Amino acid sequence: MNGDGRTRRRFEPAQPYELTDESPVYVISVAAQLSGLHPQTLRQYDRLGLVSPDRTAGRGRRYSARDIELLRQVQQLSQDEGINLAGIKRIIELENQVAALSARVAELQAVVDGAAAAMQQREAAVHASYRRDLVPYQEVQQASALVVWRPPKRDR
Repeated sequence: MNGDGRTRRRFEPAQPYELTDESPVYVISVAAQLSGLHPQTLRQYDRLGLVSPDRTAGRGRRYSARDIELLRQVQQLSQDEGINLAGIKRIIELENQVAALSARVAELQAVVDGAAAAMQQREAAVHASYRRDLVPYQEVQQASALVVWRPPKRDR
């Protein structure tokens, strides 16, 4: 955990030399150039918790492509939309929460779909197990005729 109570993400690639959008590869000077911001601004955003880059063993910041995109989004919200940094932080938190909830919904939908498929398979197995030598019952239509039953006469 870092100082503000959030857990710091750790980048662990699936393969040792695989680069993804989450790969922390850019030093602060390159990240500043790519985002169009001053390095001091990046440090301030890190202190405020807006963008939290990974750290090297020597505590140097390493930014990923996703971090660069987030820096650009923060700049756009601040300069073009006039939103203050506290508002931007809340927007980012809410967007992350929506993304996490969407992933959870997709996960639960997959579980429901799997359960429905399993239920259909079990239902098909039950129908396949029916005995075929039995005649299905069909309800007889009521006739309007009256039938009287008389027991047979017994010889005494």
